[in-house]
Amino acid sequence: MPLAAQISPRRKGRRGTELVEFTLTLLPLLSILFVLVDVSWAIFAKSTIMYAVRVGVRTGITITGTQATAANETLTQMVKATVQANSLGFLKGATGLSYIQVHYLAQDSTSSTGLTDVSTLSNGNAPGNLMQVSVTNFPLPGLVPRIYYWLTAVDKSASSLSAVSADKIEPSGDVPPIGAAP
Repeated sequence: MPLAAQISPRRKGRRGTELVEFTLTLLPLLSILFVLVDVSWAIFAKSTIMYAVRVGVRTGITITGTQATAANETLTQMVKATVQANSLGFLKGATGLSYIQVHYLAQDSTSSTGLTDVSTLSNGNAPGNLMQVSVTNFPLPGLVPRIYYWLTAVDKSASSLSAVSADKIEPSGDVPPIGAAP
């Protein structure tokens, strides 16, 4: 008996249903997977940049003048280089360096915030002042283009990431040269 004759009339009406069910299941599954990957990528990038900024501050508040002289760099240059080195390539090159800012703040009771920016002063990195390292408006492109609606264009815009860390500069008799800040 041929194979076609063995198929029951009830089964003939269900031909192709597996393909339709597979398609209806695959599309939402891929959408969820792409969203999960994209969100995970953004969380990874944000935490990496936050870590790099924290390491930059910790390095900056403990560097001595002797270390800066031996490296032939200023304090601000060393802090920015440390942030770049710990950013896992997110802040590489001159473009990445432009997102990193180092500010030196002195406590001031007359200011409304209690702090005054002394980054342009040669003694801005005096012991007791605060060092603030930040990465601002770093554009992080999405791994997967976002589709919000079938009739609109695909959104390929980048998300903006920022991270800030600050700490008090430790007392030292060997203060490094501040360099150009921010």
